[in-house]
Amino acid sequence: MISFLRRQGYLLEYSLASLARRPGKHLGLVLVYATLVFLLASTLLFTQSLRQESALVLAESPELIVQRLLAGRHDLIPASYLEQLGTIRGVGERYGRLWGYFYDPAVRANYTLMVPRAAPPAAGEVQLGAGVARARGLSPGDYLSLRSARGEPFSFRIAALLPADTELVSSDLMLLNAQDFRRFFDFPADRFTDIVLRVRNPVEVRKVAEKISLALPDTRPILREEILRTYDAVFGWRQGLVFVLLTGAMLAFVIFAWDRASGLSGEERREIGILKAIGWETGDVLRMKFWEGAALSLTAFLLGYLLAYVHVFHFAAVLFAPVLKGWAVLYPDFRPVPFVDGLQVATLFFFSVFPYTVATIIPIWRAAITDPDQVMR
Repeated sequence: MISFLRRQGYLLEYSLASLARRPGKHLGLVLVYATLVFLLASTLLFTQSLRQESALVLAESPELIVQRLLAGRHDLIPASYLEQLGTIRGVGERYGRLWGYFYDPAVRANYTLMVPRAAPPAAGEVQLGAGVARARGLSPGDYLSLRSARGEPFSFRIAALLPADTELVSSDLMLLNAQDFRRFFDFPADRFTDIVLRVRNPVEVRKVAEKISLALPDTRPILREEILRTYDAVFGWRQGLVFVLLTGAMLAFVIFAWDRASGLSGEERREIGILKAIGWETGDVLRMKFWEGAALSLTAFLLGYLLAYVHVFHFAAVLFAPVLKGWAVLYPDFRPVPFVDGLQVATLFFFSVFPYTVATIIPIWRAAITDPDQVMR
């Protein structure tokens, strides 16, 4: 075993010396290779970070949301449904929510207006998401003037800005009290936007949702796990969109790798012929070239992945953030939490390092089994 490892060490040392003799050619190869790994790894890292961030933010979201449907569309739900839902076995705490959307022509963006259950702002005051504050140039103590759908002017004092660590879901959010909300939207006093339920036994959430569908056929129960699954699907779709945009770069690299595998330069053929002439075995030549390809691909992979990590977690993925975040106007400004998925790293490593390393072996094997005198001529 020791002699085998020593032999591999000598082959690796010779491979590195061979790479150093042609620095220009191999440097260009590493840069192209690392650029592709950088683009793919940046997309994977940022998407996974968004998934983790959304899962953390939504961990305390309601277990079950009940919406009323009218003609297949979301409609306001009567307050009387609170009492009917309370008769369903397994339902614990329940309360109605008030929220809606408002289009602000001043910044051409939609705001989400919501009444918080705990500690709502005082009358005439609002708490703003950071995206709204940046778009309107507001800070605590300033006033936000809006015009309702009926044309009535409203002026709200900015009581506070929402925490930065929730900006992924609160960038476009405005929190206000129930009286201001109902006046602004001319919202009926006996209606809610939807109803939130707490289930006594978390294992029975899906069963309770089935009971609600039978007791109130005009409603639609929405589970927290379904919301998380929707976010995951959205981020996965956007990740796929970026991969489609990178298809050209990936195809170019495949062509480049195939060209590498299709043949050797005259200098490389002469080198193999000389090695065979001085006594190297075919297996030694293959192992030497294997280490050479592995060193190149591994260097490119580590360089590309390191640059992707810095790009995502230190520069907030400036190249891909507009595509992956998904907001049309009010982009959230947040630093992704560093998170690395071992399976994703292994998959990217396999599909970037392994194919190129194997591709370099094929022409080497053809040259290594040829008579040395013929190869050198």
